[in-house]
Amino acid sequence: MAGIIAGFGDQREVELLVEAGFTPFEVIRIATSNGAEFMGDPAGTIAPDKQADLVVLKGDPSKNIADIENVETVFKDGIGYDSTKLIESVHGMVGSR
Repeated sequence: MAGIIAGFGDQREVELLVEAGFTPFEVIRIATSNGAEFMGDPAGTIAPDKQADLVVLKGDPSKNIADIENVETVFKDGIGYDSTKLIESVHGMVGSR
C-alpha cells in the first residue's frame, strides 16, 4: 500500500489476530513459519545451517503481543539495521508514524 512503511501493516495484522482470539504464540507461528511454509520458502524458522532474517524486539511478544512494535534491530542478509535510524531516514517521505 502506498504511504505505509514496510512492516507496520504486518505488525497490526499480528495484533488483530490476537484480538480475534489466537494466542500471541500461535500468531507468531502464523506470521513466521506457517507463512514461509505456505509460500514454499525455506525461511521462517531458526535452525543450524539455515539462513535467516531476524528482528530483535524489546520485550516478549509471546506474552504481550504489543511488544511486536518495539523493534530494536533488523537483520537482513546478515547486516543489522537500527530500527530508529531507518524510520528517521524516511521521516516525512512515507507512512503516517
